[in-house]
Amino acid sequence: MLKNKVTLITGAGSGIGRAAAMLSGREGAHVIVADIQMEQAEAVAAEIVHAGGKAVARHIDVAQRDRHEALVDQVVSTHGRLDAAFNNAGIPGPVAPLLNYDDEAFLRVIDVNLKGVWYGMKAQIRQMLVQGGGALVNNASIGGVVGKAGICGYSAAKHGVLGLTKSAALEYASQGVRINAVCPGIIKTPLYDGVIQGDPATEQYFQTLQPVGRWGRPEEVAEAVVWLLSDRASLVHGHGMVVDGGFTAA
Repeated sequence: MLKNKVTLITGAGSGIGRAAAMLSGREGAHVIVADIQMEQAEAVAAEIVHAGGKAVARHIDVAQRDRHEALVDQVVSTHGRLDAAFNNAGIPGPVAPLLNYDDEAFLRVIDVNLKGVWYGMKAQIRQMLVQGGGALVNNASIGGVVGKAGICGYSAAKHGVLGLTKSAALEYASQGVRINAVCPGIIKTPLYDGVIQGDPATEQYFQTLQPVGRWGRPEEVAEAVVWLLSDRASLVHGHGMVVDGGFTAA
């Protein structure tokens, strides 16, 4: 699906980002595995190469605008273009009711989960317009579709990501840039492991939230991401695709 497409994935060192990077490699992409944890990024890139794919690891702190600009410049300098990008990096933030939610923690979640996507889109779209097109997918989470008590910071950021996705899709569709979002449900990743903190009762509760009665797997979300980035999704613009085991169907 992504044969010879230069594909940038943030937060690619683990979880959904890693799964998307691995699948992109198998589908023929030149994968730029970007993460704030460089050791993890290098390990994923090495896995892709070992499996016969093409990949390089790059460091990025998505909360820093200049790092997005520098990374896109580096990608273009090396590969000549940027065909696809998955803005995936994110953090969960604390779990607390709004009145007890720490101000600094709220701003940190916004910096990473919303502004990180905003900065990434600006750098990526600018390059895609120069070269005549491309495709973006942003990770909006079901936290961008519905609310849930205790995660006001995360939900605010992810709702913002979905809004950015829809508005930008309308602005650049006629110029060959497709912009969509993926909205994963309860997925077994290090992010959710951090929320559960090894508590069996909490884990069981999260599993029952999805009508399928289980966690989702990162690989299941990766299938949606790679399809949205591919030319097979050529008519899909401004869409928030839920991959949630039926969570939002009720």
